[in-house]
Amino acid sequence: MNFANTRSMILIHGRDFKPPEEAHMDLSMAAMRAGVARDFPDALQAFDAMEKSAAWYGDLNAKILHAAGKNYDEKLDIGDRRNVLAALRQISARKRFGIRQYDQLPGKSALPEATVDVVAPVLGAIGLGLPMIKMVLKDFACYFDEKSQYGTHVRQRLSDKLCERLDADNRVVLVSHGTGSVVAYDVLWQLCHDPDLKERYSGKKVDLWLTLGSPLGDTNIRKRLLGARKKSKNRFPSNVIAWHNVAAEDDYTCHDNTLADDFKGMLQQRVVSAVHDHKIFNLAVRYGKSNPHSSIGYYIHPRVSKILADWL
Repeated sequence: MNFANTRSMILIHGRDFKPPEEAHMDLSMAAMRAGVARDFPDALQAFDAMEKSAAWYGDLNAKILHAAGKNYDEKLDIGDRRNVLAALRQISARKRFGIRQYDQLPGKSALPEATVDVVAPVLGAIGLGLPMIKMVLKDFACYFDEKSQYGTHVRQRLSDKLCERLDADNRVVLVSHGTGSVVAYDVLWQLCHDPDLKERYSGKKVDLWLTLGSPLGDTNIRKRLLGARKKSKNRFPSNVIAWHNVAAEDDYTCHDNTLADDFKGMLQQRVVSAVHDHKIFNLAVRYGKSNPHSSIGYYIHPRVSKILADWL
């Protein structure tokens, strides 16, 4: 068997409306492939040979958001994402993904991230973190709502995909964008510590976990993760070999943009080999305005391309 064919990528997206699964996967993989082709053409064959799948749950998000009175224009969203990809593909040199280009983007502002930096610790200290999440992020709030089955169903989507690849003894890279990293963390923890899963999966490893624009550094989020109240090794997932976290300047979702300090206990307990933080500039422009949380902007970025190429 070709060694590259034993490798698998599993992608999990975050909150909010998402294009249908096939369109979302096509755009995501096109962005990643464009980045690898631009910077590491020798790795392109291995990238193409790698098995790729998505733990897509856009239908579950849409159900909650529609019930909350939100609307979604699918054709416009897909068209705008395509425009983002087309524009970023025109950047032919990795060195042009820097601060000079970022500062020239229309509508660029650090205000959302700065606001979250100031407000989040205060809200957490007085116990208002979750109420504020419920007010602003309807679908993500449901993830933490014990009365809702949303979180269970979302985790199952990823668990099914991940267990299938682990059962096949594939070498897996798990790529999670935004709040999808919270789902990924919880599923990884479940596979190690859930009584119904740990006997079969606690000894199986994910080669590489790549988090992009992750909110896992937020105190309000971390205290609600599965295992957060456990002690020592039982607190963390122990099935990841290397963890790379990429955070874009001004991306309010990852306002605390370093995770190595927040999860240093994983290193102290020797349940992960390394946790690396990378800061980047996301050059995506959506609807005519800078969007530093854009998944396509992350996927095509030279730092992500290097992490994937090194693994391949």
